Order: sequence, then structure tokens, then C-alpha cells
Amino acid sequence: MLQYFLQIDEQLTLMLNGGSSLFLDRLAVIATSTWTWMPVAFILLYIVLKNNSRRNAITVLLFVGLCILLADQMASGICKPYFERLRPARDLDLLHHIDIVGAYRGGMYGFFSSHAANTFAVATFVALLVRSRGLTLSLYSWALLNCWTRLYLGVHYLGDILVGILWGLLVGISLYFVWHRWVCDNIASSSTARTGMITSGGYQVNDVMWLTFSILLTYMIIIIISFLPLF
Repeated sequence: MLQYFLQIDEQLTLMLNGGSSLFLDRLAVIATSTWTWMPVAFILLYIVLKNNSRRNAITVLLFVGLCILLADQMASGICKPYFERLRPARDLDLLHHIDIVGAYRGGMYGFFSSHAANTFAVATFVALLVRSRGLTLSLYSWALLNCWTRLYLGVHYLGDILVGILWGLLVGISLYFVWHRWVCDNIASSSTARTGMITSGGYQVNDVMWLTFSILLTYMIIIIISFLPLF
């Protein structure tokens, strides 16, 4: 039974992997890089600091860091070395079937995807924290884009991605409720009321719009650079 599911997973992965488009090759390489999204991270840092008391902001940032730590360590620190499932780009049986962009192959093992787990954990926590429909859609589109790049580049099976998504959702939801209970018990009494905070999460709409815009702007920059003849 397990072998049957693994074969289906392999077939679906080959369908979603790579192609003959130089534009998509470049887009996937740029979008999968953590450095590409650093400006968005700095804007998130800014709005968290601006819309919270110092103590509250520290706890928010701490829990965002915990999202990444728990999501990443379960994937890279525990599951990958335990299951030892080769990435598609590292599997000699798929050598002539998988499309690889440049020399990018990732590490040796790929179950399950750290990119999927990390992005969905952060997206879920921040979406629950801020509670803005537009930002939520933007965050999950960012997380899904990162998942797609891993399939396109041939460094993960679809199953690696799906398990990573589920773990990321679990981490993000769980840590949000832990954080919310902690805030209500220990910090809510010291938080300051701010005018203009009209999202149900207490964040100024203008600030949230800037964060959403930064994600969309990054998409546009990635597309423009991907069209250029050189990186």
C-alpha cells in the first residue's frame, strides 16, 4: 500500500516538475530564495513594533521565531535524517526524468519540506494575529508560491510538500493559541489602546496595507527580473 502511494506521489511530482521555460526557471530560483523576501520581513517587523506595546511586540516576534524553529527542526532536524527519503533531484532512478534548474539540488533528503512548513507556519500565525482578509490571501499565496518552487526545481515530492503544509498549519495555529492565552493572561492589561486600529487583531489598516503591498510588489519585481536575459 505504501509503495502504491509513493508511486502516485512520484508520478504527480513529475507532472508538476520543471519545464522548458527559461522564464519559469528564473522565477522559481528567485522566488525560492529567502533573501528575496527579506524586505517583506522587515516591513512585518516594523508593523509589529508600531502596533504593539514593547512587551507585546517582543512576544509576537518571539512566537514568529518559534514558528520557524518548530516547523524547520521537525522537518530538517528530525524527519529528514530519520526517514532518509532522497529528494527527486538526488534519486538516481529519476535522473533522466526530473528537470533540474542549473545545479540546484538541495540537500540529500527531502521528507518533509522545510520551505512548506516554515512558510505555512508563519503565514498562519500572522494571519490569525492581524486578521485581515487581504493580508491573509497574500500570505497564503506567498506560502503556496514557495511550495510550487520546490516542486518545479525538483527538490521535493508532492507528498513532502503536503506534509510540510499540514505541519506548518498545525504549528501556526497551535502557537497562536498559546500566544493568545499568554497575552490575555499576562500582557493585555499593559497593552495600550491605539486609535485607528480597526482590524479585529488590533492593527492599523494602513500598516496592514503596506505589508500586503510589499508582498505584491515583490511578486512584480520577481516577474520583471525573470524576464531579463540575465539575473
